[in-house]
Amino acid sequence: MPHVLDRELARVRTLPAPHTGQFGPDHTVIEVITPDQWADADPFILLMDDRVDGRLMAGPHPHAGFETVTFVVRGDFAAENASGARLGEGDVEWTTAGSGIVHGPSEPVVGTMRILQLWLTLPKAERWTTPDDQIVARAKVPVRRDDGVVAHVFSGRSGEAVSPTRNHVPVTLVDLQLEPGASMQQEVPASHNGFLYLLEGETRVGTKRTSLAVGQVGWLDRPNEPADGRLRLANEGTVPARVLVYLGARQNVPIVQHGPFVGDTREDIVRSYERFRQGTYRRV
Repeated sequence: MPHVLDRELARVRTLPAPHTGQFGPDHTVIEVITPDQWADADPFILLMDDRVDGRLMAGPHPHAGFETVTFVVRGDFAAENASGARLGEGDVEWTTAGSGIVHGPSEPVVGTMRILQLWLTLPKAERWTTPDDQIVARAKVPVRRDDGVVAHVFSGRSGEAVSPTRNHVPVTLVDLQLEPGASMQQEVPASHNGFLYLLEGETRVGTKRTSLAVGQVGWLDRPNEPADGRLRLANEGTVPARVLVYLGARQNVPIVQHGPFVGDTREDIVRSYERFRQGTYRRV
């Protein structure tokens, strides 16, 4: 039998309260991951927990050199692509910016919503790949069900549930719901970094039963031993818990990020701006 490591939480960070965001007075945000954390967060560049109560003053905008993964926690709104599709609660839009895209709302966004916006690196060899956009509807994703456990698998796998979502960097994204008293194990490939973000309740993580609560982000350890692992999660509380599990293969290369662009060098950023000004970016 191959040796399986029990992965643990190496650090738990309590996040600040929401503050006013860049898209108007009705927009607030929690900065869960910021680009300056890259050395520890690789392959995750950024995660913003955006909340809107009213009008979101945003419009079409460019990206290049990475992927955006938009998870709708609450509310509904038009997908950032030009299809006219709408995203509802629990839906995901997975966009590969690659060589350059323009996306975003063409009309004002008004309502009450909560959206998690993840930026995910592309492998260096695929930094400028052809753009792509996937709508990953909650109603259609594979679901893992155990006693008191429901896991919607938007990318990667959990148990026998395997997602067909296309990835450039291998990534697992699982929306995990645990009833009081329930527990489960999530497989973690040896090369994967990862974090957990609580949406409801509280959970205990790993064999050390490290507590993770709403308003915190928990980062996995990075063992030196090159073996696949498992992550134990349990709800020892009296109310249901909901946690998002993000796992991804570390790329172990430096990146440069400026504004809406990611590259491997400063020259990449300059070229991205030039190509956008020349009108070569694709509207997805």
